[in-house]
Amino acid sequence: MRVPVRWVLWDIKDTLLKVRRSVGEQYCNEAMRSGLKIPAIKIETAFREAYRNRSHLYPNYGIAQGMNGQLWWTGLVKTTFLQCGVQDPALLDTLANNLYHSFSGPENWEVFPDSNSTLKSCTALGMKQGVVSNFDRRLEGILQGCGLRSHFSFLLTSEEAGVAKPDPNIFVQALKKSGVPAKHIVHVGDHYKNDYLASRSLGIRGYLLDRQGLQKHPDVPPQHQLQSLNELPERLLQDTD
Repeated sequence: MRVPVRWVLWDIKDTLLKVRRSVGEQYCNEAMRSGLKIPAIKIETAFREAYRNRSHLYPNYGIAQGMNGQLWWTGLVKTTFLQCGVQDPALLDTLANNLYHSFSGPENWEVFPDSNSTLKSCTALGMKQGVVSNFDRRLEGILQGCGLRSHFSFLLTSEEAGVAKPDPNIFVQALKKSGVPAKHIVHVGDHYKNDYLASRSLGIRGYLLDRQGLQKHPDVPPQHQLQSLNELPERLLQDTD
């Protein structure tokens, strides 16, 4: 028996939006504005190492340790450039603050071509929509600037929730916001563990977005896989899970 879908919950990064250029390129451009010449690949390597270490020491923007998204990110930027040989504290502050704010709007983000049309189709089908994302407080401004904010009844970021996917508690909070049982809700995201497994653990109907067709998960049946968001509206009409 088919159970109608009443809500669609969305992941954001690499599902509806992606960074416009690599982190190395964007950090390199900011460094050049301050008179520094550091190869993008060097910055990219330093960033990845710093991000990995900081995420391990201070998960979910360090909320549990009394931090917030801005402190977490500016600290990460400073560590990245320190590893690239930048020592001047004032210059590190400038780079960190400029980069934090430059990622707060649409200029460094790109909307996937199938995002807007799919969001509009879901609304046309009578479904409400929300966001469940491991993101910080900048998300609302980014979605506003990218023309997507109006599609969503609520945004739930991991910074606001105090927990990050795959912790099921963030989905528990989303269920409360939606006000309907999990069986009437779909979640769409690109991460097998954070999005697909975490949502389905609570009875939400998860879809795994794999734009490149590179993910291999035998436990994800074909009807739960998407290579394009354009496939979603028809799936929602047919979905019996």
